[in-house]
This record gives sequence, C-alpha cells and structure tokens, in this order.
Amino acid sequence: MPENNIPRRIGVISDTHGYLEPAAARILAGVDLILHAGDIDSPAVLRQLEQIAPVVAVRGNMDQGAWTRNLKQTELITAGKTWIYMLHEYGRLDLDLHSTDIKVLIHGHTHRAALETHQGVIYLNPGSPTLPRGAHNPSVAVITLAADGGNPRAEIFRI
Repeated sequence: MPENNIPRRIGVISDTHGYLEPAAARILAGVDLILHAGDIDSPAVLRQLEQIAPVVAVRGNMDQGAWTRNLKQTELITAGKTWIYMLHEYGRLDLDLHSTDIKVLIHGHTHRAALETHQGVIYLNPGSPTLPRGAHNPSVAVITLAADGGNPRAEIFRI
C-alpha cells in the first residue's frame, strides 16, 4: 500500500463466475486494492484475488450460499479523498450520486465493459474477464487516484 495506506491504483473486476482468468490476474498485479462488483460464484476467486491485494466485494445475483453471508449488496469505499460506490446491478441504484461526494460508481452484471463520465462522476463497468457478452472482449479496469486528491482516472483493459 502506498504512503498513508491510501490506495493509488485500484483494480476493478466483475462477473468472474467462479474463475479468475490468469490474464486478468496479471493486469491486476501491482494494484493496491481490488474491487469486485459481484457474480463471483466461488470464494476461491476472492482468495486468489487476495493474493494480489486486499479485496472489497459486493454480492451479485449469482452469488449464493453460506460463503456470501458477509457480502453486502452495496459498498461505499473511501480512498483518500475519493469516494467510490459499488453495486452489482446499475438498475438497483437507489441514490442520487450528484447530491453526494461520490466520484466513481462501479457496477457489473451486463458483462459489457463501459466507461463514461457524467457531471464529474465516473460510471465504470469493468465487463467480465471470463464471460463477455456480445462482441465485447474479456476485460478488467484500473482506477488511478491522484496523490493530491484530484479527479480519479479509470481505464478499461481488454484481455
């Protein structure tokens, strides 16, 4: 973890469905924190990710069983001065992001990578590294935080 234990590079992954693609793990190598936006399907995936960096995950619609009891539907992560909100399905968002200090919204579910910015908020879906849909490539994402607390940057990495 960088100085002051504030992550500077955050890996973002979703919809792994029980398998951590080795190419995804290579892209995430060196990040300070990993956020998993649900549909993990197996605690083994979380254990593999924890070998790379600390992990925060939310429950997806496919995450079932006793191992998911500690997974929340949503997470609010603070990284320095940056607030990140994460949930699995964007359609279940139940707050007005623009009336908060949230700078990044992470979601999954569609298996399609997407990156847009609206009114200063980054909307990021990292896609799926294992089961992309349509003509989309397998993918993960990385968020880079500015050391001075400025605007974060996000990038999607195609596998």
